[in-house]
Amino acid sequence: MCGIAGKISFTNKSVQKRNLVRMTDAIAHRGPDDEGHYISPNQHVGLGHRRLSIIDLSSQGHQPMSYLDRYQIVFNGEIYNFQEKRRLLKRNGYTFKSKTDTEVILALYDKFRSEEHTSELQSH
Repeated sequence: MCGIAGKISFTNKSVQKRNLVRMTDAIAHRGPDDEGHYISPNQHVGLGHRRLSIIDLSSQGHQPMSYLDRYQIVFNGEIYNFQEKRRLLKRNGYTFKSKTDTEVILALYDKFRSEEHTSELQSH
């Protein structure tokens, strides 16, 4: 089932890891297999995750997940056609470290992040 948490600071106050840990501890029952936290370099965005390992049971599925040292994600859900999208991305030169649908979401975002490419995504 997994559990996600996050905090955004719209002031000069930094997001504190201890607050993210408190949030993810409160939802530990949703993801007993792993937990992770991320704080952005400017310390204004924090992400927390509790993992219930389903698709990729390895540590490569750990979240928050980073991609290309540019994107971060916490994700709770399942992308049913992620294997098809993964094959499409691999044909376009993308490589993957995990077997997760989460990493595929990040790669899709990288490929189709501008609106002019959204029709390509829908047609595949």
